[in-house]
Amino acid sequence: MHTNEAALAEPVNSSEKPDAAIAMLDTEGTVVGWTHAARQLVGYTAQEVVGRSAAHVLPPPEDVLRAASYAEQCRAQGGWSGTVAVRHRAGHTLKMTLRLSLLWGQDASTRWLVSVTDIGTLSSEATNGPVRESLLARAPIGIVVHDLQLRCTLVNDVMEHHVGVPHDRWFGRHLKDLFPGFEAEALEAVMRQVLESGTTKVHEYRAWPPASRGQAHVFSASFFCLQDASGQALAVCSLSVDVTGNRRARERLAILSEASTRIGSTLDVMQTGQELANLAVPLLADHAVVDLVESVPFGVEPSGRIGTTSGRPPLLRRAGLATIDPDVPELPWVREEVVHVHPASSFANALRTGGAHLEAVLDTAGPWVDHDPVRAQKVRDTGVHSLMVVPIRARRCVLGLALFFRSEEQTPFQEDDLLLAEELVTRAALCLDNALQYARERTAALTLQRDLLPHHVQRHAAVEVASRYVPADTDRGVGGDWFDVIELSGARVALVVGDVVGHGINAAATMGRLRTAVRTLADLDLSPAQLLAHLDDTVRRLNEEDADDPDQVPAVVGATCLYAVYDPITRRCTMARAGHPPPAIIDPQGHATFPEMPAGAPLGLGLGLLAFESVDLELPEGSVLALYTDGLVETRDEDIDVGMSRLGAVLSQSDRPLEDLCTEVIETLPAQEHSDDVTLLLVRTHALQPARVASWALPNEPTAVRIARHLATRQLSKWGMKHMTTMELIISELVTNAIRHGGGPIRLRLIQHEVLTCEVSDTSTSHPRPRHPRTLDENGRGLILIARLSRRWGSRSESDGKVVWAEQDLPVTARAIA
Repeated sequence: MHTNEAALAEPVNSSEKPDAAIAMLDTEGTVVGWTHAARQLVGYTAQEVVGRSAAHVLPPPEDVLRAASYAEQCRAQGGWSGTVAVRHRAGHTLKMTLRLSLLWGQDASTRWLVSVTDIGTLSSEATNGPVRESLLARAPIGIVVHDLQLRCTLVNDVMEHHVGVPHDRWFGRHLKDLFPGFEAEALEAVMRQVLESGTTKVHEYRAWPPASRGQAHVFSASFFCLQDASGQALAVCSLSVDVTGNRRARERLAILSEASTRIGSTLDVMQTGQELANLAVPLLADHAVVDLVESVPFGVEPSGRIGTTSGRPPLLRRAGLATIDPDVPELPWVREEVVHVHPASSFANALRTGGAHLEAVLDTAGPWVDHDPVRAQKVRDTGVHSLMVVPIRARRCVLGLALFFRSEEQTPFQEDDLLLAEELVTRAALCLDNALQYARERTAALTLQRDLLPHHVQRHAAVEVASRYVPADTDRGVGGDWFDVIELSGARVALVVGDVVGHGINAAATMGRLRTAVRTLADLDLSPAQLLAHLDDTVRRLNEEDADDPDQVPAVVGATCLYAVYDPITRRCTMARAGHPPPAIIDPQGHATFPEMPAGAPLGLGLGLLAFESVDLELPEGSVLALYTDGLVETRDEDIDVGMSRLGAVLSQSDRPLEDLCTEVIETLPAQEHSDDVTLLLVRTHALQPARVASWALPNEPTAVRIARHLATRQLSKWGMKHMTTMELIISELVTNAIRHGGGPIRLRLIQHEVLTCEVSDTSTSHPRPRHPRTLDENGRGLILIARLSRRWGSRSESDGKVVWAEQDLPVTARAIA
């Protein structure tokens, strides 16, 4: 056996941020030593932690209870390693790989050393030291603790195996006393630097373990300064890792680092399965297969939980397939095929229990091949001799299986291969679970949005309408776009398009609330500017309600909207916008313009009526209005002016059917996925012919009732509706009310469109309000009678007074003419 000696190598990463952190516990789990690296990792200072239970940095309450069970396992097994959640001082939780190592002191005293590394920071660019690699790969780590005089006080069993010196010979001695000829003085100089600076240093050295048969091993030692409760140096601790054969460990770590960038690049679960298979071959296996429970590719997680399923295993669908030699025709696997799992196989057992299975030497004659002897023979022909089955688990559900095979590589799979495979599959499972959760939310948001948007627009004399809605890409999620076409009194129509800030189900739900609010406000026959002012107040109050609820994530931060009212009798369109893109107007000759109109403030700022201004335009009959959201004209790579110019060019063919125009506009969008919803509402205006409108001025005196009835009867006969005697009764009541409660000149107007509308206007600004008359009251029943006889009725303000109106359905013959 070689004499115990070593040569000091050049320092490595001596002043960089440590790749791991340590702390020391006593037998009761109380922290007795802290390090600067631990403070960097979890945020706590030595003063805050030393003297307190280690559970202080575990998330309560379930992990505190779990910590007690960990402690029992440690005492029984002499240590523990695994993945835990550790609470950062700032409040968030870190996912850590943790190891508890038993240290021996004089007189059989013991201490526990906690060594951790944050696995959430792994990346292909990260620099990972040997201690970090060993924690991730669960490799042996030798530990020695020296006091301020650099005498050994604590050591673990691994260190005894590293250098071949029994641990009872270490206590109270310096390194130079233990290893004559060993350049211990240089190492002790490093330890003094660590004690003075409190930082971590890393050095390499050589030693000849007894089992090495005279071959030198290279060890990498990381030195940490342990601090007491006052933050003063208490001792120096070294963690030594045998890096002689760490090429394999580096390869494994490289696989894990690569997994963070190559797995889960999209929210497509089938693609994620293929990415897992592609990564595993050839880095880990010669062949890899990823099978998902059949419902998973459709965005539905399996109904069964681990340990609760019984009966036949679920059907699987092959999502991923990779092999070192894809040209071999004998491979018995086909991507996207449906897979039937034999109940007696290790595959079925993994689905039921959620436990991994290692079959170092594959039994190709086992019961699992009885149901498919042809495929079993193909497996034999490919030379597959070793197998790992790893369930894909997420939130107590098994989403599928990952299968790894070796055929060309003659070394069978080992336990460390299984650990690596489980880590890879865990990362893939997280991506799959995220995709499933996103799919559920996206499906719910799309369903909610499509249920809230108009399914069809009723035929209207004022306009012809076509629309399109295209959801955002899968990365951003469904947005809060909406549009609407609202029937107003007097044959007018309101056109609305809006966009709620944000994406997801909150945006879709808020869109529904705002659409309902717009419809309610539209019934009040407000001007576009007034309606947007009221809607602005509604959004502001929604924000305030969400802000008052500490458990509710605010669903609204703002919205934009364009509201327009078109009158087919005058061909005038009045519109206002709240931070929304202007409409495109295309005249019958195909000239597209975007009218100059005040932009207005986005909804939710609470600026009131002064923030919005209406504009009034006269449109030639047959004009096309395009109302849209910014997703149609604005992309990541194009300015909004480019998109508006493209939209105007397509719409210049305004004589084409609106449905065809809608389709062409959507087809001209850039090929890349949309980061925002796209909504388009195309409207072709019509004019109501003068022959379908009749208007008369009436005197403000009782005889006006008889005159109005006579004029209406004559006009209804001309329109072929002389039997609509109930309309004559409605006209009598409306004119009577105008005489009694109004003032100034009275005007009667009849409009024949989809319905028959009667309008009576006067100069009074007070609106009629129904009341419930008592039995002996002589008045107060007129509005109740109108409500009973009409399809609907209401009133609206005008610049010189008000209009009270009522509608009745047309007779079948007149409806056909209209």
